[in-house]
Amino acid sequence: MVNSVVYKDTDLVLSVESVSKSFDGFKAINDLNFYLGEGELRTIIGPNGAGKSTFMDLITGRTRPDEGTVTFHQDDGHDLDLTKLREYQINRLGISRKFQTPSVYQDHSVYDNIVLSLNHGRGVWQSLLYKESAADKEAIEEVLETVRLQDLCNERAGLLSHGQKQWLEIGMLLAQKPRILLVDEPAAGMSDEETERTGELLLSLEGKHSIMVIEHDMEFIRQIARKVTVLHQGHVLKEGKFLEVANDPTVKEVYLGRQKHD
Repeated sequence: MVNSVVYKDTDLVLSVESVSKSFDGFKAINDLNFYLGEGELRTIIGPNGAGKSTFMDLITGRTRPDEGTVTFHQDDGHDLDLTKLREYQINRLGISRKFQTPSVYQDHSVYDNIVLSLNHGRGVWQSLLYKESAADKEAIEEVLETVRLQDLCNERAGLLSHGQKQWLEIGMLLAQKPRILLVDEPAAGMSDEETERTGELLLSLEGKHSIMVIEHDMEFIRQIARKVTVLHQGHVLKEGKFLEVANDPTVKEVYLGRQKHD
């Protein structure tokens, strides 16, 4: 059992303090401090190699920091140091991650993809004996409506467009009732219409879940941005509203200016 202490400030759901991580002498994360509020929608940007993916790996337990703490503030007022937990334990706490490439059950229907993601036992017997309850049905329909796939509920997931698969996977994570949702480049490969709709979806989740979005598409960031965190060389370079960040000379130099020349 992990030791925990009572946490006084209920406004925060995640605190990352003095975290560093090196790989073969390269410091991917360097004395990083970061705080995520309850129900907050935060966007994270930065040039390639800034440490964005490693940052999410540290939160979800895929890798462990060399120094520092990653603290999850639970609903019951207690803290948990995520660096002491395994990846599956962190997931069970309600910290879910969506990678850039959608991962869905291609041969199952959209509806069944949500069913398979519900917070029930994942064993063979639980799956074989599962019977849909009225509460489950209501929860599934709510998720499908949220991601706007209710009209495609009987469609085989493998036949969906790229954008629809992205929305389905977000729905699969929502079925697990996450407290923190980590989303990696959701707009990559989408049409303009799909990108706008994805932004609307994430905005609709604000306040219901704490959300961190890594993205390179600055127009998409502009659409959803509340507070933007800029990572550079594994450290927070700048935080603030979109225009404050976008107009910052240092940010322009290390990231936005580089984007224009890429």
